[in-house]
Amino acid sequence: MKSVVSTDKAPGAIGPYSQAIKAGGLVFLSGQLPLDPASGQFPAGIKEQTRQSLTNAAAILEAAGSGLDKVIKTIVFLADMNDFAAMNEVYATFFSGAFPARSAVQVARLPKDALVEIECIAQA
Repeated sequence: MKSVVSTDKAPGAIGPYSQAIKAGGLVFLSGQLPLDPASGQFPAGIKEQTRQSLTNAAAILEAAGSGLDKVIKTIVFLADMNDFAAMNEVYATFFSGAFPARSAVQVARLPKDALVEIECIAQA
């Protein structure tokens, strides 16, 4: 059985998808753009956008009864791989202990021309 996870502490979906789905003891988060849920705007710069994307992910995980400490896999989409080191610097501050497994790829373009989008899978 699956259930939809939703919170107003993170931006709502900008298309036909859920913020997250909880199923089989796992939480599957949709990619989190760096939208501030209050203003609907992106912060400037890769570090700030990475921070906002992970803050959004944390809010959704909390709504699912999970947390960043239960993340087992992330996928980071970057508009420019030259931003990898700066993204990594901020990313590392959100996780402690054993880091989740991760992929990081450069893509041709992200929705709303974001610099980063991060999705994750966590234990419920």
